[in-house]
Amino acid sequence: MSASQQGPDPKIVRRLGNGRVKNIIIVLSGKGGVGKSSVAAQLALSISETGMPPSATSSSTSTALPKVGILDVDLTGPSIPRMLGLDGQQILQSSDGWVPVYADREQRLAVMSVGFLLKSRNESVVWRGPKKNAMIKQFLGDVRWGELDYLIIDTPPGTSDEHISLLEYLRPFSPTAVLVTTPQAVSLADNLRSLDFTRKVGLPLVGLIENMSGYVCPHCEECTNVWGRGGGEALAAREGLKFLGRIPIDPGLVRVLDDAKEEAIKRAKEGAPARGDDGKETDQRPARQASVAAMEVDVDVTQPLPPTPAPTSAAAPADEETRAILAQTTTPAGTMLSRTLLQRYRDSKTFPVFAKIAAQVLQGVAEHSRRIAEEGDSGVGMRRE
Repeated sequence: MSASQQGPDPKIVRRLGNGRVKNIIIVLSGKGGVGKSSVAAQLALSISETGMPPSATSSSTSTALPKVGILDVDLTGPSIPRMLGLDGQQILQSSDGWVPVYADREQRLAVMSVGFLLKSRNESVVWRGPKKNAMIKQFLGDVRWGELDYLIIDTPPGTSDEHISLLEYLRPFSPTAVLVTTPQAVSLADNLRSLDFTRKVGLPLVGLIENMSGYVCPHCEECTNVWGRGGGEALAAREGLKFLGRIPIDPGLVRVLDDAKEEAIKRAKEGAPARGDDGKETDQRPARQASVAAMEVDVDVTQPLPPTPAPTSAAAPADEETRAILAQTTTPAGTMLSRTLLQRYRDSKTFPVFAKIAAQVLQGVAEHSRRIAEEGDSGVGMRRE
């Protein structure tokens, strides 16, 4: 008997239902190598920096930025930790489950991936379907996300065991999906299969993103359509999907990780404070050390950093689980590398493109939530306001 036939899993309902996780967005692609994980990572970052549309939230007038989680269920090829500068981080085990790894100073971007469970980034994951299914179930039922406005789920390419298990567990929570393609004919053909999958399982599609749509010259900034242009938009028009936008290849974005590591090491050796999530410098040292001595030692920019103490407010979270997580000051809040990397992403020329796409995604998710509310569906977690 499938999970959907047995009914919602109580552990998953406890983590995701009852208003804890308000919106779930699954990132899909029928073709590997289209930059799906990169899109998922930058979509999560863009959403975490974007105010939520009123229709996607409760009646609260809070202007706080969204809290976003990104779950990497590409079990045999986890790349989210590296993309966010979190390679080598470990999952903390609490008395109430796994605590996600945070990428930012304010703990608004939470990350969970099987990559955190591996001994090294080069270790392979050789699992059959049942083991994958159990891992996905554990991710959904054992991770202490607390209250999230959006949970972004990065999936492997195609339509495999991971997708089937994911949809069986998440069906009661009314997830939506975003489809990622490139302009080439092969990618478009493979994504037709993913589109067919979403229709068969009843997964609503927010829209389609055309990635790698042209190459931006780092010198003259002219965009050359190396692999064509407009294939994704034509596919969306033909299949009645919303076209969310196209993303060109930006060499500056490709170099973000290496450049961020160099900057983080340089700043650490010079004794400079780490850049915060707002781009401003925040002093992480208890006292200034001699910069000459600092230059002579190796610096590990992947060491976890302490979180910024949350200011006291009358509008403190009412959720006990969220309060417990926030009170657990020993939970790391990113690394010098991850914080520098996030700022590098924000400074990239591609970030404004993602911001526009993220705004359309949020609008689509809000419309989906509104339809659910109008239909008056009383399923568990179907409307989580």
